[in-house]
Amino acid sequence: MGIRVAKFKDVANGLQAGQFAVGDHVEVTSLNDVDPVYKQLLDKPIACTMAVMGGDGRPNLTPMWFDYKDDKVLVNVAQHRKKTSWIRRTPRITILLMNPENMYHWISLKVTVEREILEDDPKEGAWVTEQLNGIWKKYIGQGDEYGLRDPSITERRVLFVCKVDKIATFGQP
Repeated sequence: MGIRVAKFKDVANGLQAGQFAVGDHVEVTSLNDVDPVYKQLLDKPIACTMAVMGGDGRPNLTPMWFDYKDDKVLVNVAQHRKKTSWIRRTPRITILLMNPENMYHWISLKVTVEREILEDDPKEGAWVTEQLNGIWKKYIGQGDEYGLRDPSITERRVLFVCKVDKIATFGQP
């Protein structure tokens, strides 16, 4: 089953009838198949805004690093943080990546957690650490290991593997 992409009408080339509404829908089978105009936002080290339902029932927004593999979004968080329990309670996440040079060029992904992997898992835990080190390199560009673990505790990570439900795109670079 494909991933539905809603392509919003934008104003990059001037005003048009129905602007800011969905113009077309297309389907892709993987995030690798997203139009290159928007895929670049997935691949560049652009901080995303992640929305999860907070403890008070309102959306909680957090700037995050973004990662994906094929048709899965990968959300790597510290196990002890509140947002981890919020994701477990309501496993639906919305992610927005906005071009930092043009706010009228963005991609939004609605995803659902399919499974979680603990860093301590004897079979797959090493992948959680490797993925974290990979996004460290993507965003920081120096060093081989994630360098922001909380030194006051033995910080352990959780990787939420998410299915992409819907995508929305808008604008041009």
